[in-house]
Amino acid sequence: MSPNIVLVAGSSQLDSQSAKVARYLAGRLESLALCGWAQVIDLGATPLPLWPAADTQGHWPQHRELLHEADALVVIAPEWHGMACPALKNFFVYAGLRELGHKPALPVGVSAGQGGAYPLAELRASSYKNSRIAYLPEQLVVRQVESVLNEGPPSDENDQRLRERADWALHMLCQYAGALREVRQRIDLHNPAYANGM
Repeated sequence: MSPNIVLVAGSSQLDSQSAKVARYLAGRLESLALCGWAQVIDLGATPLPLWPAADTQGHWPQHRELLHEADALVVIAPEWHGMACPALKNFFVYAGLRELGHKPALPVGVSAGQGGAYPLAELRASSYKNSRIAYLPEQLVVRQVESVLNEGPPSDENDQRLRERADWALHMLCQYAGALREVRQRIDLHNPAYANGM
């Protein structure tokens, strides 16, 4: 059974480069026939209020339903001043064990310059504790994002290399998705004594 993949575009900006990257990767998942479906949660277009404010726009129930149905995730983290942006950190306050527990995730850093790795280190250090998201020992870093992963052919050799690396990483993610689906069936995810991580 082909996995269902949710791609989280972590920028709070409308029409962000992170959303562009998410759409590109979702398109590749479908073009390569790696998944059952690939859906994008764009935190710029469908924002979550800063926790614990009321979700008056009702985006969280839609996001939660997609996450429940997902077998794996792609978490796209734009680098803002060397950090993961607030919208993505806020997302991990909403999304917990029931939505993300023991699901593999490919982290993707995004930078307009030469950075992009710092937010991935930040997410690996903290966002897994209560959610139990299972980040792959692989990641993508999209540097000079405005000039790569655009529509049409690759703009240069760097863009071509990134596209090839992305295909390889997405294939790996889907292999993990199949393997961890069985793991989730064998462990108790709902024991209240261990609802929070250590």
